Amino acid sequence: MTNQPPHSRPHTTPADPEPRYEAVVVGGGAAGLAGASTLARARRSVLVVDAGHPRNAPASGVHTYLAREGTPPADLLAAGRAEVAGYGGEIRRGTVTSARRRPDGGFRLTLDDGSAVLADRLLVTTGLTDDLPDLPGLAELWGRDVLHCPYCHGWEVRDQAVGILATGPLAVHQALLWRQWSDRITLFLHTAPEPGDEAYEQLAARGIAVVDGEVTRLVADGGRLAAVELAGGRRIDCTALAVAPRFTANSAVLDGLGLAAEEQEMAGHVLGTRIPADPTGATAVPGVWVAGNVTNLAEQVIGAAAAGVRAAAAINADLVTADTRDAVEAARLAPPGLLPAS
Repeated sequence: MTNQPPHSRPHTTPADPEPRYEAVVVGGGAAGLAGASTLARARRSVLVVDAGHPRNAPASGVHTYLAREGTPPADLLAAGRAEVAGYGGEIRRGTVTSARRRPDGGFRLTLDDGSAVLADRLLVTTGLTDDLPDLPGLAELWGRDVLHCPYCHGWEVRDQAVGILATGPLAVHQALLWRQWSDRITLFLHTAPEPGDEAYEQLAARGIAVVDGEVTRLVADGGRLAAVELAGGRRIDCTALAVAPRFTANSAVLDGLGLAAEEQEMAGHVLGTRIPADPTGATAVPGVWVAGNVTNLAEQVIGAAAAGVRAAAAINADLVTADTRDAVEAARLAPPGLLPAS
């Protein structure tokens, strides 16, 4: 982009030598980059600070993303970063270690290299951490053969022997859902509560096998899942295993602003923690928005990108309101017959 107006670039003053942006995006995944692109296209000065550790890095491709089906996650993010930069946005590798409110209503962000930047508005898109079941062999296969979302990965394991590792009350629902992609579903009861009579009837009607006993480890062959091993040594062939991790919002950066995470439930099961926000992503702290998995634990990549766009539009509208208020105040103070420069 060329001929960008001065207000679309960060600025400094003698009183504030640290660069000040109209918006700083913390997190450079789909939500953060979509939000940053939207803000940059609105001719706002925007900085994206990203640690470079995307949650979906182990996956071979992004799925259910219209016109981007199967794109490797790294390629999608690289294209997003290029788009943000093409509109004048800045991308910076690093981690925001703290965020503090300034007396003027803006924010001061400290990075892990000791530097700091100022922001008029914040968009936090730091995602979540998957707290996986503690089973030998499971973490190594996460994102490839150990999965959690059938809409993200069901097609890729269609008609295969798919196991469901039951760790909570949603296990029966998981098994019935995954049955849409394969008729070779096995529900391993593991540590979950015993299903009721109605649940057993549903599972039997759908041809879903139920196996008692705790799973002790996953057996791999050539780096791919081959079987599930139970206490006592019994092995059951399995080429994909669905699990239900506990999702924990990566929200530490918001602690200094007084934003606390809350639990998110589904059908009586606690999915994990998230930062509450309204439909635009606005939080209880004025000037702070969130988007993606940090606020919606079930969001897929395409939904996270859409949420980033919605939040960015709300941020720009908020900045327009502030710009208009400042312009009106300046006009009222101008000498008669003179209008301040816009």
